[in-house]
Amino acid sequence: MKTEADSNDITEHPRDDKSKPYLCTVCHKWYRTKPDLSKHRNIHTDKYKCTECGTCCHSKSTLANHSRTHSGEKPFECYVCSKRFTQAGNLVKHSRIHSGDKLYKCHVCDKVFGESGTLTSHMRVHTGDKPYKCDVCDQAFSQSGSLNKHKRVHTGDKPYKCDVCDQAFSQSQSLNKHKRVHTGDKPYKCDVCDKAFSQSQCLNKHKRVHTGDKPYKCDVCDKAFSQSQSLNIHKRVHTGDKPYKCDVCDQAFSQSGSLNKHKRVHMGDKP
Repeated sequence: MKTEADSNDITEHPRDDKSKPYLCTVCHKWYRTKPDLSKHRNIHTDKYKCTECGTCCHSKSTLANHSRTHSGEKPFECYVCSKRFTQAGNLVKHSRIHSGDKLYKCHVCDKVFGESGTLTSHMRVHTGDKPYKCDVCDQAFSQSGSLNKHKRVHTGDKPYKCDVCDQAFSQSQSLNKHKRVHTGDKPYKCDVCDKAFSQSQCLNKHKRVHTGDKPYKCDVCDKAFSQSQSLNIHKRVHTGDKPYKCDVCDQAFSQSGSLNKHKRVHMGDKP
């Protein structure tokens, strides 16, 4: 059966905004020209569909770029610093770091960008505009990519798989972080004591050792902690919660360490 997305019939629709008269009747997005709409319609078909995660692209080249998110291939190399990229456009954007070329300026905060699209996305920081809405839970996003990532919460899709242990992830950055378990890579280093971490949030937590910062405060007694899990443990003083139970005598404890110490009573261990 011929679907709306498969149809070659493209007609103008009445609209106040004459600059984009061509409507996609599947997702109700408007386009400036017939070729733009025709290319867009491919995302509603299986014409350019990723065999790894099922994402539909609007062109052969877009599918090729997308496929590299799964293969990890980065064929485009910066001749200045040798950093590599999956897409030629990303290399062009990166090259402006070396040239200092930033053509598009925000009139609110004077921040400058190398791409007009990046400036458009940035402006939503000031306007609060979130045009991309989830059709399941109505949560809204300022970026289309953020919406696509969010949708995996509902679908359970995990297209990014570790080639060492087959663990799968819904986000590519989560896979990159996980890979450090196998490589032992610790790129985040403390500038005070040179201790290194595999994740940036672990470094941020560690820095509180040096700064003495305690952002997590108990709402009962105002005692403060540098780690959120320390606050959660402390709250059991007020709630009386004892989630750690001995499987021999059923005695319960508020902390796992206390349970481990208790178990030595049954084992006859005398540290």
